[in-house]
Amino acid sequence: MTTPAAGEPVVKTISLYQKTQKIYPRSVQGVFARWRWAMVWTTQIVFYGTPWLLWNDRQALLFDLLARRFYIGGLVLYPQDFIYLTGLLIVSAYALFLFTAVAGRLWCGYACPQTVYTEIFLWIEHHFEGDRAQRMRLDAGPWTTDKVLRKGGKQGVWFLFSLWTGFTFVGYFTPIRTLAGLVLGLGLGPWEAFWVLFYALATYGNAGFLREQVCKYMCPYARFQSAMFDKDTLIISYDAERGDPRGARSKQVDAKSKGLGDCVDCGLCVQVCPTGIDIRKGLQYECIGCSACIDACDHIMDKMDYAPGLIRYATQNSLQQHLTRGQMWRRALRPRVLGYTAVLVLIVGAVGASLWLRVPFRVDVVRDRATLARQAEDGRIENLYRLQIMNATEQPQRFRLAATGLPGLVVTPGEAVAVGPAEARWVTVAVQAGFETASQAGPGPHAIQFEVERAEVGHAPAVVREKSTFIVPR
Repeated sequence: MTTPAAGEPVVKTISLYQKTQKIYPRSVQGVFARWRWAMVWTTQIVFYGTPWLLWNDRQALLFDLLARRFYIGGLVLYPQDFIYLTGLLIVSAYALFLFTAVAGRLWCGYACPQTVYTEIFLWIEHHFEGDRAQRMRLDAGPWTTDKVLRKGGKQGVWFLFSLWTGFTFVGYFTPIRTLAGLVLGLGLGPWEAFWVLFYALATYGNAGFLREQVCKYMCPYARFQSAMFDKDTLIISYDAERGDPRGARSKQVDAKSKGLGDCVDCGLCVQVCPTGIDIRKGLQYECIGCSACIDACDHIMDKMDYAPGLIRYATQNSLQQHLTRGQMWRRALRPRVLGYTAVLVLIVGAVGASLWLRVPFRVDVVRDRATLARQAEDGRIENLYRLQIMNATEQPQRFRLAATGLPGLVVTPGEAVAVGPAEARWVTVAVQAGFETASQAGPGPHAIQFEVERAEVGHAPAVVREKSTFIVPR
């Protein structure tokens, strides 16, 4: 570096962005860690196991985009049943609002895929590279054979696990047994291969490398969670009144005589945090509510023979007003929570009732645009239509067709239409009106209604009505 000559300006480079420090979360044991791992096992058993379940000799849960069929247990849904997806999303949103208003980011801390897969990837990393201190030493040390083997083994297991995850994800859209045969026979199609690799790389990148950056910078929930919090929301809190002033001491030292609080300033609550925050600074948007700091702090309190709960689930009002646990929970039943609960119950009830009362078939009516209206050989006025009848059951069904709206309408062919299990069949029909009926109605379009009735013996009667128009030529 050369020294600038006299009179020359000194140029300094100032970085506007702080370098991201890698976070090495320390493993922790405790009640909440066990809950977190219970959620990991539960969600992954459901995710990886569900595609292999059978129902009526087909995959129990399958979203067949090519055939436009969605199988959920005994339900057969069509794209026209999109309203149920809307209902599911609304229920999920209100459930998220309700749980957040009551106890903060429970979803983020225990069930979010980012949290779940990060836990799995950290477990694999811990297996290959050791705990926090060992990983830090390994990263800071030179590249050796041991380091290459540890790093390479970890990356290999990460990638294989990610491929399995991508394969399972695609198995919800392509029958997973068929997909497995294609993979083993090296006959995977371009789209299936793309989505397997895409989802695998997303899992590998998010859980293996981005980790806390997804929660802090990419996830929008961290930004608007404050709109759902209030001073009676249960959040992970540090009891500053009890813990401060902080200071290290031995177990034999009387903290009160030294003017110290219960916090021994060990820093474990920061070391176990997956986002690297210090919970002692109060509520921060980076906190995902995983409760790892609670387990770490309770472990230290137990060693020091102090009461647990220096870091605990608490509300701001309970800390400020010294409320008992019972008082704190009673205040949880506030208008916002009751409102969310009422709306959630109503929506769940409405969606459930709609599914229970759902007619087991659907009908779409499309006019034949090539021939709007014509005069048949017998002088009757005839309109052509195409009806799509979608059987939403896994048994064959027969349907009778009729039309109302004008007197004397006749639908041909008049025989019942057979539709196979979970089949969508297009049927071309002609609706005829007598010359006198057409004359009385007058030229132009007239509203009519198709009535499609299930004709199967032994089944409850079911009728679907669809509106259309009948055109009388001038």
